[in-house]
Amino acid sequence: MDNIPSYISFIQKSIIDNWDRDALTDYQGVTLQYKDIARKIEKLHILFENSGVQKGDKIALCGRNCANWAVAFLATLTYGAVAVPILHEFKAEQVHNIVNHSDAKLLFAGDVVWPTLNADMMPNIEGVVNIPDYSLALSRSEKLTYAREHLNEMFGKKFPCNFRKNHIQYHVDQPDELALINYTSGSTGRSKGVMVPYRAMWSNMDFACKVIPMGGPGKKVISILPMAHMYGMAFEFIYEFTQGAHIYYLTRIPSPKIIFQAFQEIKPFIVIAVPLVIEKIIRKYVLPELDTTLMRLLLKLPIVSDKIREKICQKVVAAFGGKFYEVIIGGAAFSQEVEEFMHQIKFPYTVGYGATECAPIICYEDYKTFKKGSCGKAALHMQVKIDSPNPETTVGEILAKGPNVMLGYYKNDEATKETIIDGWYHTGDLGIMDKEGNVFIKGRSKNMLLGSSGQNIYPEEIEDKLSGQLYVNECVVVQRGEKLCALIYPDYEEARKKGLSDKDIADIMQENKTLLNTELPAYCQISSIEIRKEEFEKTPKRNIKRYLYQ
Repeated sequence: MDNIPSYISFIQKSIIDNWDRDALTDYQGVTLQYKDIARKIEKLHILFENSGVQKGDKIALCGRNCANWAVAFLATLTYGAVAVPILHEFKAEQVHNIVNHSDAKLLFAGDVVWPTLNADMMPNIEGVVNIPDYSLALSRSEKLTYAREHLNEMFGKKFPCNFRKNHIQYHVDQPDELALINYTSGSTGRSKGVMVPYRAMWSNMDFACKVIPMGGPGKKVISILPMAHMYGMAFEFIYEFTQGAHIYYLTRIPSPKIIFQAFQEIKPFIVIAVPLVIEKIIRKYVLPELDTTLMRLLLKLPIVSDKIREKICQKVVAAFGGKFYEVIIGGAAFSQEVEEFMHQIKFPYTVGYGATECAPIICYEDYKTFKKGSCGKAALHMQVKIDSPNPETTVGEILAKGPNVMLGYYKNDEATKETIIDGWYHTGDLGIMDKEGNVFIKGRSKNMLLGSSGQNIYPEEIEDKLSGQLYVNECVVVQRGEKLCALIYPDYEEARKKGLSDKDIADIMQENKTLLNTELPAYCQISSIEIRKEEFEKTPKRNIKRYLYQ
């Protein structure tokens, strides 16, 4: 694309235009206005400058979502440094590796994260800044120590007559300039550092501005997803910030109870979620009420059922605050059972598709025109195709091209060349595309199993059917020789409520297997069940780490 504007200019303009508006709130805690953020950014710029941080240097951030994390991130970009967001759920060893691999000069660390880390394992960083108050947790530089101790004094000298809008002058970025390095949290193995350019950040923001109607500044949104992940960063933080919105951070692990409470109080204008959040709400609080003889009978009557579905939809909408335009679901596969239910009650939802390598959006469609079972069409600014002789009927790899595509993997030319070929990003996902351009994901190419006669088996499709069976909480289908085995973590909480023993649960799982196999072709039927006592280990995005169970 030609004439891509400066991405940082949108951040600068929003701060100036929304100077006296509320911007970032730690839920049930402190609120920062846009002018407060400007002041904090300026102080961090002074700290960077006087401690020897140069434009292009790497600054890592690892901590739970909070206002000060967001400010530190904005300060990094607007200074001209490269941000390295690290998911706070990563183990200490992973954090050490990412800090070292990224060549980070400074690390902003949260109060929960820092005590778990070992500074000796990160020998090249010059300092660690505490996210809650920007104090120094570690300094290996006299310049950094001096700058932090004299920060207020330096700020006062630079702005003797108060800090105002006209003092703001941020770094001017170029489209192919490196903005951040985001280390993937994929469930297939070791993380890679995705080099995200400013053009990709701008393209995702421009996409959101054009397809998600906000209707002016001052609107509210809840940040549920980690900002260190591109999905949460792009669509629960950056887009809203550049539009003058008010962002609330839950600051702790967002359990369904906390999310419900926040939705009722804040009433967000848009809801961004991963399938797990939506599925838990639907399965726990809605579907059980419909599982009665009377309700099943009423739902079969055409006129009555429409009214019932409308009331159910109103109830689900109210659970999410009642004021949102739509719920956008992405980040992982969505249960067909739950999606069918949401479709039937005409709930305003849509399912998008993306990847860290595209910062993140690849496919999207507004809920009014969204096709059930798909993940939308090629997003604004993007091209999508299926690497298949007949994309409508023959499954092939999903390829994407456009300004969203990364520069490559940091210090990994080999992986970059394997992933970006002739400008097309090879997603590793498999799918088909209909005549209208709707994309239907069939699974990960790396997850695909081969049947005894060479048939392609997509375990996600089997798992989707199995997850809708009685008392199945989570499941993974793996290959044992030439046979398929289903690993199942049952819903022990519900089973115990019904007074079921472990033997009862095992018997039910065997019945589930029998029922499931009646719906599957012979080559992909389940031959055995393994019941787990604990949940599967997951990535921070709540995807099961499949490679641990192969």
